[in-house]
Amino acid sequence: MKAMSHWTVVLTLAVILVTVAVIPNFVRAQPLTTLHSFLYRKRGAEPVAGLIQATNGDFYGTTAIGGENSNSSYGCSQGCGTVFKITPDGGLTLLYSFCSQTDCTDGSEPFAGVIQGTDGDLYGTTFAQVAINSRQQQYGTAFSLSVGLNPFVEIQTTSGRVDAAVKILGNNLTGATSVTFNGTVAKFTVISQFEIKTTVPEGATTGFVQVETPSGALTSNVVYTVKP
Repeated sequence: MKAMSHWTVVLTLAVILVTVAVIPNFVRAQPLTTLHSFLYRKRGAEPVAGLIQATNGDFYGTTAIGGENSNSSYGCSQGCGTVFKITPDGGLTLLYSFCSQTDCTDGSEPFAGVIQGTDGDLYGTTFAQVAINSRQQQYGTAFSLSVGLNPFVEIQTTSGRVDAAVKILGNNLTGATSVTFNGTVAKFTVISQFEIKTTVPEGATTGFVQVETPSGALTSNVVYTVKP
């Protein structure tokens, strides 16, 4: 075997020393705060999916089991799952326990999380056990849940220069009377009750987009960044 040269040995040792010095920076434990521990099945257990942060700043999610209802006939003897809210400081509120309806027609075991629609409501799915024609079927459900969140509009895209095209999505947009970018009035076209097309107006600055409708003002859930 050919012997390693002096400089090869030096370079190899240097790489090893640098690697050893850098590794602790990557493996050093970072601070972690436990906001809530799901210890009691009546409050929900096994939060399989992640959380969303809604427009009010709170977080929303589901647990696959637990809650106030259980039904061994539909396979959820440990509770049929929940929807919950948790505040940034860890305060948890149980919003809904599945299998609350006769024959579990609202479904059970919501393995997925929820999303917030522009109407403010939460939307999601359950995995299983719905009674159809008095027989247990594993078809699952899709659901909406009103939790008192205000409607808003979603902007696509979220940044651009003056005259850039922007699509605004929402509900009940028919009859909209104005669109503003951080207070600057923009020209717009109502495509349907769910969509408005507009462009970034001259003089607009970074901020929220607002749509005035017959039922009230709707504000975007994120700011629009006006590029120079």
